[in-house]
Amino acid sequence: MSQHPASTQLRSVSIDEIGVYRRLADGSQEAVTWAELSAVVIRVIPEGPWKEDIFIMLAGANGSGTAIPSGDPAADELIERLQGLPGFDNDRFIEAMTTDADEAYVVWEAPSAS
Repeated sequence: MSQHPASTQLRSVSIDEIGVYRRLADGSQEAVTWAELSAVVIRVIPEGPWKEDIFIMLAGANGSGTAIPSGDPAADELIERLQGLPGFDNDRFIEAMTTDADEAYVVWEAPSAS
């Protein structure tokens, strides 16, 4: 029995050496490249436990960006990569991931060009 191409699993979030891509339900795509990445923000919205309440927001220098739900299957890989960024604030990240405060936590910003 051959597998139909449509039956292969499509991930809504993909990560590669160039950047992070998220396909939305309407078929559109959000993306940010590693080269453009200017900030990483953990956004906590106290909607749990039944709704997604933590988002990893990636902002690009050119206005691009995406928000990845922390429950997405690709989130662990993304977090691992982000924690490798120079200057990533892991303490602030842990605080954001373990709170129910309605807040945005900046855990990394690109060094400003001098």
